[in-house]
Amino acid sequence: MTPLVLLLVAALAGACLSLMRPPPASAATDNSFVTRCGIRFCLDGEEYYFAGANAYDLFTFGSGSGDTESQYMDKERIDAHMARMRDDGVDVVRLWMFSHESWHGFEKSEGVYDEQQFALFDYVIESARSHGLRLMPVFENYWEAYGGIDTRLSWEGLSGGQPARAAFFDKDRCPGCFTSYKNYVSHALNRTNHYSGVKYKDDPTIFAWDLMNEPRYEGQSDEENVEGTTLRAWVDEMGAFVKEIDPNHLLGAGIEGHGTQYGFGGDEGNPFVHLQQSPYLDFTSAHPYPTEHWADLTLDETKELVRAWIADSHEKVGKPFFMGEFNVHNVDRAAWWSEIYADFEAAGGDGSAFWWYQDREIDGKFGVTQGDPELDVFRAHSARMAAKSGRASPTGTPSSSPSTGEPTTTPEPTTTPDPTGTPTASSTAGTPCRVDYRLSDWGNTFNADVTIHNTGSTAVDQWELSFTFPGGQSVTQIWNATRVQDGRSVTVTHPSGYNTSIAPGATVNFGFSGASQAGTNGVPDSFTLNGTACSSV
Repeated sequence: MTPLVLLLVAALAGACLSLMRPPPASAATDNSFVTRCGIRFCLDGEEYYFAGANAYDLFTFGSGSGDTESQYMDKERIDAHMARMRDDGVDVVRLWMFSHESWHGFEKSEGVYDEQQFALFDYVIESARSHGLRLMPVFENYWEAYGGIDTRLSWEGLSGGQPARAAFFDKDRCPGCFTSYKNYVSHALNRTNHYSGVKYKDDPTIFAWDLMNEPRYEGQSDEENVEGTTLRAWVDEMGAFVKEIDPNHLLGAGIEGHGTQYGFGGDEGNPFVHLQQSPYLDFTSAHPYPTEHWADLTLDETKELVRAWIADSHEKVGKPFFMGEFNVHNVDRAAWWSEIYADFEAAGGDGSAFWWYQDREIDGKFGVTQGDPELDVFRAHSARMAAKSGRASPTGTPSSSPSTGEPTTTPEPTTTPDPTGTPTASSTAGTPCRVDYRLSDWGNTFNADVTIHNTGSTAVDQWELSFTFPGGQSVTQIWNATRVQDGRSVTVTHPSGYNTSIAPGATVNFGFSGASQAGTNGVPDSFTLNGTACSSV
């Protein structure tokens, strides 16, 4: 069949199947974890096949500063993208749960976990749940984007980049890398979502975890490139660590599936079969990008490659196969997708996730946006995978709306440690600052949210913020700060034990409530941070 005919057939099939599909019987709120039954995924004892997408950047939806609930995260944007993906037939969303960067960083410095960023991820999980989607978060990145393992190596005084970053997986060369990775994973798995009150390790909204995005132990020796002994040992150790904390969820390695035996890429110390035979992994993965210059595969060669992975996964590894990333460019994408998906299904593929579903036009090479013709093909694929599972497609109306009210606990703001551990008087002299002050529930009582921005070039250590109300107000309760004095003249300081320092470009948040005289102005005249007047909004 010609590409044009294939496109028309796929589009018509997708339209017909969309009309035939009932709304989802239930969302991911049924407290059932997806499990493995031999070479298949299972849900409630039945085989489970899924169609998914990567939306790696959901963790960046928001300003990355300011008030946690209304500024740092953009709930409307998160919800809109979840609804968009649900309506286009996405079952499972693979996404990043890592970053060491200053903007939306989960772990900006070793062992310091950003509460605001994890609070945002809490909402991502909450929104996925309410839209009937499941998530596959990835713990860390092999590549340099968002810091990756190069940052963890730098914390241990080692260099990154190819092929030096292989040291991350060698316990003799970087024992601290093992420790920092485990500490982060433990923190994430044991985190309690401040909306639902459910720990990540206990939440069935999570489909599975990926140990890392595309790990390799490349360029160390010819034997390692083929055998993958070192990376397999790392996968075994980290897999056992994850499973000890979280026996509920499935676990994958996140590898690309390269190898000379497949005619796709080279041998990179991560052999498809041997690595994924680890007893701690529940499924295999591969990431085909056949039209890249280094791959240069035809459509038929691509289908043959995917079939080889599926066969090896089922027959040699004995686990389900997940095509965790894939896409093409400079070809008729809808025509390629139509044939690849159809062949994937016929060969018994278990789950797929294209790269990537963007919420606006960002990437013209691989980005897929609502309304693109290839999504007609994807919806048809999703409907067929749902039918194989004996369930309804995920398209339709969400079962409930994510919580937009008060969280079950008040998230703490970003914690930035004093880099020296010793406050110095000179570090605060003349430091510029800005204060954002948001007032609500005005009347006889009020609530105020305060964000202090260090807009200068030096740290503000042992901070104290003073301000004076124009009249009638008094503070009755304060959180994420310590009250020094109150009344009309108020001074608050950092809580004992954390948030003692505000690094350049960083913020701290606190809030308070109080009583007032009706009709008086609740906005302070000015703010002073460690003796320096701040601008205010």
